[in-house]
Amino acid sequence: MTHQKLEYEEIIRSAGGRVTPQRVLILDAICQGGGHTTIGEIYAYTRRLDPTIDRSTIYRALDLFVSLGLVVSADLGTGETYYEVARPEPHHHLVCSQCGAITEIPHDTVKMLFRIIEQQHGFAAHMDHLVLPGLCSSCQAAASDYPGKDKNVSEARCPDG
Repeated sequence: MTHQKLEYEEIIRSAGGRVTPQRVLILDAICQGGGHTTIGEIYAYTRRLDPTIDRSTIYRALDLFVSLGLVVSADLGTGETYYEVARPEPHHHLVCSQCGAITEIPHDTVKMLFRIIEQQHGFAAHMDHLVLPGLCSSCQAAASDYPGKDKNVSEARCPDG
């Protein structure tokens, strides 16, 4: 999804904000990044088209976009925040802590978990972009290839990692 399919101008204005060329350019940068876009990528893209944009403008715009629900942010296990344009239906990610593979999963996959948490703990999770670290099937299989290696998945390592 791109921000062109959202009524982002109306959303920003209804929150008392202005739709500036810089904000539109920042949304363009997020879309150009293919969804999981870092601050560095956003900065590089916007600076190529408008050298007057500074990082503080980008940070302020991203804070606004996230607060308005136009953009979602997450740390995919790298320690860096990634941004993507919000989708109508929430989605989540499985991130391999060994090889870095990212698998997107639909919201329906974790809905039951949220219901159980609410039933057992009285806590209503408001999460539309969950990131679950772990080991992908390839890294689990690679770990089992080591002779004498404990099959404990939490200690598994990729052959090249």
